[in-house]
Amino acid sequence: MTTEAPPTTTTSTAPTARRLWTRTRGVVLAVVLILAAAVAMAAVRSTARHGELDPRSADPYGSRAVAELLAQRGVSTRVVTTLDAARTATGPDATLLVAVPDRLTHRQQTLLHSAMADSGGRTVLVAAGSWSVERLAPGVIADPATSGDSTLAPDCALPEARRAGTADTGGVRYTTAHLDADSCYPSERLATLLRLPAASGSGDTVVLGAPDILYNDRLDEQGNASLALQLLGSRPHLVWYLPSLSDASGAPADGRKGFFDLLPSGWLWATLQLFIAAGLAAFWRARRFGPLVAEKLPVAIRASETTEGRARLYRKANARDRAADALRSATRTRLAPLAGVPVAQAHTPEALLPALSARLSGDGQDLHSLLFGPPPGDDAALIALTDQLDALEREVRRS
Repeated sequence: MTTEAPPTTTTSTAPTARRLWTRTRGVVLAVVLILAAAVAMAAVRSTARHGELDPRSADPYGSRAVAELLAQRGVSTRVVTTLDAARTATGPDATLLVAVPDRLTHRQQTLLHSAMADSGGRTVLVAAGSWSVERLAPGVIADPATSGDSTLAPDCALPEARRAGTADTGGVRYTTAHLDADSCYPSERLATLLRLPAASGSGDTVVLGAPDILYNDRLDEQGNASLALQLLGSRPHLVWYLPSLSDASGAPADGRKGFFDLLPSGWLWATLQLFIAAGLAAFWRARRFGPLVAEKLPVAIRASETTEGRARLYRKANARDRAADALRSATRTRLAPLAGVPVAQAHTPEALLPALSARLSGDGQDLHSLLFGPPPGDDAALIALTDQLDALEREVRRS
């Protein structure tokens, strides 16, 4: 004779697909919106800044027009993307243009500066910030505030600047301790173009605060073309250095990189901003200040609803130990008066168990395991514990 297995039932607290969707739809929607915004921003940036400062690019932010004009004047342009190639190409008859100095690591900046100092040629640093300018051009400091105006007047004695006139050099502003430096195109008394003569020889370093004069779509404005051609055409050869994040040049001799060497530039500021954002979010969410104040509920809540709500919280957190402690504590509190034990001693095994054993038949060890035992290992054991506690309380009341 075969018996059919009892049908499985789900409790009211069992999560359903509808409940799961209701709980997670806000998070899913936020993730989708963030991904869509990231894709859109990446697409816009990739189209707007494609080939930036690349002398081979004819895009608006490329620099092919400058390279073509220099070629007409007999100046050859060579593009390099590694530090070793840039150091090898330096010389008294060459101009080294570093397109994005802040992309170099501190070790790469130190190696590049040592090669520049002994080359006897010209070095042009484009929009070098505080991360790089102090190593590539010692004695120069980048001001944290950038220029508010893009087009500025030369206001200096540098022949190249005086011939070019006004130009779009407004960007990073610099101060220098070199007394023989040419400070041009000032913005609020801080220069946006510096020329630093070398300590020995005919070489020099030019620090340019903005790359605008090199862009294809800005070359025909103001005196940008004149200034760019004079700065980059003073030697017969131009080495255009486009630093790459994948460049392994300048790594330690053993080939090993530390953890901080693998992080991109600016990670420290990004981490600081994340901590500030987290602190602001915590301050925003901290709505209660001081001790909690007890308030009367506007409506009466049934005890069964409170019990069911707490049970759901215990089940969601898999807190079987806390649920078992609550059940045992409540049972001991109810059994103590029935056994003639003060409620204050209801949770003391030495006082409660002998009194219960005197009223019941059986081993006292079973009572100790039932009322003061370890937490159940699974939900089935928790349900069995509940049934046993109910049976014990009924038996004590009948005795």
